[in-house]
Amino acid sequence: MPDTFPTISIRPSTEEDVAAMLAIYSYHIQHGLGPFDVEPLHPEELKRRRKAMLKRKLPHLVAEEAGAILGYAYAAPFRKRPAYRYTVEHSIYIHKDHQGRGIGRRLLPALIEACAAAGARQMVAVVDSANTPSLRLHEACGFTQSGILRSVGFKFGRWTDSVFMQRALGQSDMALPDDHLGGIVQAGD
Repeated sequence: MPDTFPTISIRPSTEEDVAAMLAIYSYHIQHGLGPFDVEPLHPEELKRRRKAMLKRKLPHLVAEEAGAILGYAYAAPFRKRPAYRYTVEHSIYIHKDHQGRGIGRRLLPALIEACAAAGARQMVAVVDSANTPSLRLHEACGFTQSGILRSVGFKFGRWTDSVFMQRALGQSDMALPDDHLGGIVQAGD
């Protein structure tokens, strides 16, 4: 299949990308229902979060075109308990001026591939029920709805529902992991 977005590259994020990622995230905090943060992050907090994911050998990617960061995506441990060590939860944020260009359709498959390579067996997305473009993107990339948590968020003067979506990675639950005990490095490891 030919690349329909040849000028957009997907690559691992660097610390130099933090300012652009922070600007993208800050917009979504102020205008979107995806992030449940209500205050913009400090650059050092975003740097800390990024480093924490990289320390766990989890992907943190950016979409770049002509030197501009158009979006970013990353995976984090789904839960801290060791039993969840093969499951990741991910987030994707696209620059407000580049939404609808298919950047998510480039980032999410790259993130799926990187998570599988990191040893994850399941990938979870938590999407606001009103975010139809994100729900469609995840369905197009093989995610299925696995549940809805009703009225669990409150932002912009209204209650929001969270849709849980899930996708199997690699051998999923068809085989035991090679290390039987390892997996994604958890907090405190």
